[in-house]
Amino acid sequence: MKIIKDPVQLKQILVGERKLGRTVGFVPTMGALHEGHLSLVRASKCENDITVVSIFVNPTQFAPGEDLKKYPRVFKRDCGMLGKCGVDYLFYPSVRAMYPEGFSKPLRIRNAKWPRLARSLCGKFRPGHFRGVVTVVAKLLDIVFPDKLYLGSKDYQQAAVLQQMVKDLRLNVKVRLMPTVREKSGLAMSSRNRYLSIVDRKRSEKISRVLLELGRELEKNKEPVSKLKSRALSELKKHVDRVQYLEIVNARTLAPVRARCAEMGVLTACFVGKTRLIDNVIIRSR
Repeated sequence: MKIIKDPVQLKQILVGERKLGRTVGFVPTMGALHEGHLSLVRASKCENDITVVSIFVNPTQFAPGEDLKKYPRVFKRDCGMLGKCGVDYLFYPSVRAMYPEGFSKPLRIRNAKWPRLARSLCGKFRPGHFRGVVTVVAKLLDIVFPDKLYLGSKDYQQAAVLQQMVKDLRLNVKVRLMPTVREKSGLAMSSRNRYLSIVDRKRSEKISRVLLELGRELEKNKEPVSKLKSRALSELKKHVDRVQYLEIVNARTLAPVRARCAEMGVLTACFVGKTRLIDNVIIRSR
């Protein structure tokens, strides 16, 4: 595995790889890797000749007061994991390399549709977050120019925003949305899980159970959506310190639903202790 820090150097290397007819898969990360990230790497390895992973803790997607400074940085450990997976190139740029012009120039796309997907859910509580995500991923795609981009379903709204951004920019990149990887307890794997105490981890396990049960109820129960949501919210509040949101949305538009539709998403963000956790369940009618 080659570690590249210079965007220009990586771009030149990958131009050479493509001239040899090799396909490129790309997995963007902020490091502190876990099995969820590695599942994306393995998928890329299976489907492409070359796999590129980036590790970059992006300052522009953190709002003031969020955990930018304490976000886990375990580069040596991450390198070991990626090396064992057979990653070809690890892109590890500095903030200056990614933002030579500073932070004052977020990505602007004329007639972009991605902002419609970013206004609700996490976007309501994290102003500027998705603009930061879109800006950095667009920069990364311009450097790597992959054939396929691999995203995890745990960050469902983020994945939806990035899929639309790719369409807005008319990029020739196929987005592969991969399943959420969970611990045996059902807790969605996340880099932030390491913040949890033993007691808080146990409480966090209830989040996925509430979502899965609500998903089953939406499929089988004839009661109104609002009533099912209210019952699930009451149950969730028993196990976490604060529910930021629990919403049932159209899985394509992320708009709240009042009645059942073909594709629905149950999404939540809540705090257990001081740790903010997100999770979701997607329901597709058969």
